[in-house]
Amino acid sequence: MTDEFGGYKGIGDDFVEHGQVAHSRGEYVRGKIHTNTIEGYFSIVKRALNGIFHHVGPQHLKRYIGEFDFKYNNRKISDTERTIAALKGIAGKRLTYTTI
Repeated sequence: MTDEFGGYKGIGDDFVEHGQVAHSRGEYVRGKIHTNTIEGYFSIVKRALNGIFHHVGPQHLKRYIGEFDFKYNNRKISDTERTIAALKGIAGKRLTYTTI
């Protein structure tokens, strides 16, 4: 689901279920078509980047977005449950950086 921003033209060619709302005409929802979910997600990302992290280098952006995805997808469980889920997710993994 998108708004009418020109950058989204042609996206329906790849996604049959694509729907679009026209914010410029005052349309924000049409049935199940809306952009509220993604706009809510982006607001969380923007608040974190502006308020907590301040600067994110392009080489680490994927990791930050992964953190925001995890938090958003687990927003309806308690902090304790979210912590346990995070700890289960890191079992057997190592974070390594390549040297340039």
